[in-house]
Amino acid sequence: MAGRTIAIGDIHGCATALRTLLAALELTAEDTVVTLGDAIDRGPDSREVIEHLMALGEECQLVPILGNHEQMLLDAIHGRIALQDWLMHGGAETLDSYGHGAALMEIPIPHVDFVRSWGDYHETDTHFFAHGNYLPHKKLSSQPWEEMRWRSLKQFFPGPHVSGKIAVLGHTANKRGEVVNEGHLVCIDTYCNGGRWLTALEPETGNVWQTNEESELKQFELEDSA
Repeated sequence: MAGRTIAIGDIHGCATALRTLLAALELTAEDTVVTLGDAIDRGPDSREVIEHLMALGEECQLVPILGNHEQMLLDAIHGRIALQDWLMHGGAETLDSYGHGAALMEIPIPHVDFVRSWGDYHETDTHFFAHGNYLPHKKLSSQPWEEMRWRSLKQFFPGPHVSGKIAVLGHTANKRGEVVNEGHLVCIDTYCNGGRWLTALEPETGNVWQTNEESELKQFELEDSA
């Protein structure tokens, strides 16, 4: 029996919500979990989130996508941006999760290598998954992903992709905690670090699970539009 493909939106260091969500999903080795990036920063437990995701890769097929916050971490490590540029956008909370006042070099090398292995996008026969945005007339393998993972849907709202596949995205937080479904595009960043929800979506069925840092859980089916 074929496994499910399930996307998880921006976690942003919310380890309690992630634990509750993973328990609710009841994953098997045949399932594929696509995390849409921005697993770290802003929330309180980025280290624990990374450790959960590393363990999750031993339990199912894990496909982590690189978000702009992971990009900032890697850029700070490699000296491509000033450390302060990352710290002021949530990196300070990430470092504190490794010990109050921890230095960048105190992030374990296996954690850095794990983040460095994350990809730009993932696709199935019917959907594609990316962090921030996409250009509708450019094939997926030719997208400028490093640029597009920074571009919010408020800056540019794309039309249907030329492939005919439905986009599943994160990055653009809905501060009401609602899934945005425009038919050709679904955004599941539901502002968990801001007190709302962490969302998982099974695109083929429309099943949605949402959890929060209070360990609350709700389940519903995706509506036709939001």
